[in-house]
Amino acid sequence: QVQLLESGGGSVQSGGSLRLSCIASGVPFSTTLMGWIRQAPGKEREGIAGIDGGTATVYADSVKGRFTISQDSAKNTVYLQMNSLQPEDTAMYYCAAVLKYTGWGWPLDQLSAAGHRGQGTQVTVSS
Repeated sequence: QVQLLESGGGSVQSGGSLRLSCIASGVPFSTTLMGWIRQAPGKEREGIAGIDGGTATVYADSVKGRFTISQDSAKNTVYLQMNSLQPEDTAMYYCAAVLKYTGWGWPLDQLSAAGHRGQGTQVTVSS
């Protein structure tokens, strides 16, 4: 059974940083695309960062250069380091997993549609 538990959200001022963590259970990291998605009120869910096999990473243009995804397989944990946060980053952030990922298709779209998601952690950025 897949379980994803996020933590690390909070409220920061513009320009600040946060690090989100996702502890995953029941997930074989070697064959799973792990990532982060977010959803702001009134907006569509957005896949923002993905990591495949612990090395290959992909980012949405909206966060590229500011956010970094990483994975610690020994701790079954995926991280999202978020720097230079802006008010438009305010959203609920979810950890997501695509099991048996084949590498085909656009990974961020697959993450945003993933059936395995955590409960989410709120990130609020004030100007």
